[in-house]
Amino acid sequence: MKQQGFGGLRFESQRFRLLSIVVGCFLISVTFLLSTRPDSTVFDTLSPKMAWLEETRSTPARSAVKTVKPSSSSSPRGLGRDFLVDVAPKQGDAHGRQPEQSAGEKTETEWVKDTVIIQESSAVAAERAEQEEAEQGHSADAGAGAGEDAMPGATEEEVRDAAVPTRAAAITARPAVETTPTPATTTRHDQDQLLPERATGGRMMKLQAEPATTEQQQLPTPGRLETAEPERAARDQPQQPLPPLCDFSDRRSDVCDFTGDIRMEANTSSFVVVVDAATAAQSHKVRPYPRKGDQTCMGRVPEITVRTASSSSTPPPPQCTRTHSVPAVTFSIGGYTGNIFHDFSDVLVPLYNTVHRYRGDVQLVMANVVPWWLVKYDKLLRELSRHAPLDLAVAAAKGETHCFRHAVVSLRAHRELIIERDRSPDGLATPDFTRFIRRALSLPRDAPTRLADGMGRKPRLLIIARHRTRILLNLGDMLRVAEEAGFEAAVSESDVGDSISRVGAEINSADVLLGVHGAGLTNMMFLAPGATLVQVVPWGGLQWIARMDYGDPAEAMGLRYVQYEIGVEESSLKDTYPRGHKIFTDPTSLHKKGFGFMRRTLMDGQNITLDLGRFRGVLHQALGNYLVQ
Repeated sequence: MKQQGFGGLRFESQRFRLLSIVVGCFLISVTFLLSTRPDSTVFDTLSPKMAWLEETRSTPARSAVKTVKPSSSSSPRGLGRDFLVDVAPKQGDAHGRQPEQSAGEKTETEWVKDTVIIQESSAVAAERAEQEEAEQGHSADAGAGAGEDAMPGATEEEVRDAAVPTRAAAITARPAVETTPTPATTTRHDQDQLLPERATGGRMMKLQAEPATTEQQQLPTPGRLETAEPERAARDQPQQPLPPLCDFSDRRSDVCDFTGDIRMEANTSSFVVVVDAATAAQSHKVRPYPRKGDQTCMGRVPEITVRTASSSSTPPPPQCTRTHSVPAVTFSIGGYTGNIFHDFSDVLVPLYNTVHRYRGDVQLVMANVVPWWLVKYDKLLRELSRHAPLDLAVAAAKGETHCFRHAVVSLRAHRELIIERDRSPDGLATPDFTRFIRRALSLPRDAPTRLADGMGRKPRLLIIARHRTRILLNLGDMLRVAEEAGFEAAVSESDVGDSISRVGAEINSADVLLGVHGAGLTNMMFLAPGATLVQVVPWGGLQWIARMDYGDPAEAMGLRYVQYEIGVEESSLKDTYPRGHKIFTDPTSLHKKGFGFMRRTLMDGQNITLDLGRFRGVLHQALGNYLVQ
């Protein structure tokens, strides 16, 4: 028994010695580890910068440095020492709480494999030596200039001091191993330095063995933009304002003028401007005809949609079937066209004002196309554009999408038959348009006849005859009186179907053009500058509309203008209404009944017999315009 007791005592003594050895080895290992860790708290008293670094690591925005010892089986060949591993902590919420890990989410340890920067721990000795110099006063601020003048052997902590808000590591003179960033975040420098890849720890890695440099490598930050799709990132950006595509301020027409990636989808009568996803959306509807506010007229004009869309929109922007190198100008020839006054005032004059800047290099896009209109004004359209007009309805039937870099929808219209120089984009005025007309139709005269110029010619008086309404009942007597006054008198009986070249040549031959208020007076634009227009105004307080439609435009064209306002005895209304009727005593009060009533009663409801005595006075006034100065 005693022998067994001694045996047990010896056994317990051996166990105690073995435990002492184990504890001793553990203490030695701990001491060794603490002595080799630069971020150990035992070094806090040695370097103020170390204390600052430790404090910053305690915040979520900073990453910690951890020492790892790769095994011989997994470490790259030639790298057998400890490595410093940059570990980025997970971001907490606003209260500092860490989010719960979702299924499939990488742990912090796993994430280290993706963003690890490995640096030989032998650089720690250089760091410690530098810190000792700082303690002795040889360096006033060891970490302040790391981002500007990183010296060979500088450690990761020095670089991180200056790398805010991104994390970076200084490139040392000794070979180092870094994981290759993902393709979305690989910089140009990374691509230039990429060497044959090595599989290490299941990640693709690159070798970098360049001398020390001030360049810093940008690292991806977990949960930031490098993990989001570009489209999501664009959506997260604040929407940028785009200049308004359309101007709705004008009283006659709404005009859209825009530049960019423009796609005209004909079957939806839409112009789509492709923009960035971050650009604020716009959508407008425009009727491209300058009679804004006239519901009867505009009801005959189709709507054109002008809108923006991004490439990621649903549905996506239409694909181009034809791409044009010239801008587009879109307008309608519906509305009131077919009447020569509206042909020019609503379409041709505003069209000239809108497209002049393109010098013929423009694509005309037309809605409400009728073939006869194109035939009638073919010479003018060819002068305005070298390209065949594009019929919107035909393009829609073919399912076409035409693409442009610049487009204008609707026309810039000013007053009736007038271009105002101060409102024109190119500083045009009405005489520029009449000069364009004479050139396009090859009209020979640009000045009226002068009396006593030795040529023996008489000024030519041309009277516009009407056949259905507002007829001049004593036209024959008017011609006789005009001949007696010294004019060569003639009657123009042109019809709406006549060639504009023929009509233009006839009007251009006249020195005086006379007619009753109506669309036929629009032909005055073919007169030579300095010629005279005489407008006969029917009874009924129509002076204001006569002046607006033809008087002001005539003067704007450089013509001499005479307004002949008939009296009650010259109107056939005296045979229809009693003398005490309001149509004679207060005709302007009837205007409140609307333009339809005015047209039926005061325009189309009367014919005219001119007072020949008053007419002679007008002829003498006009003749005086042609005396040689």
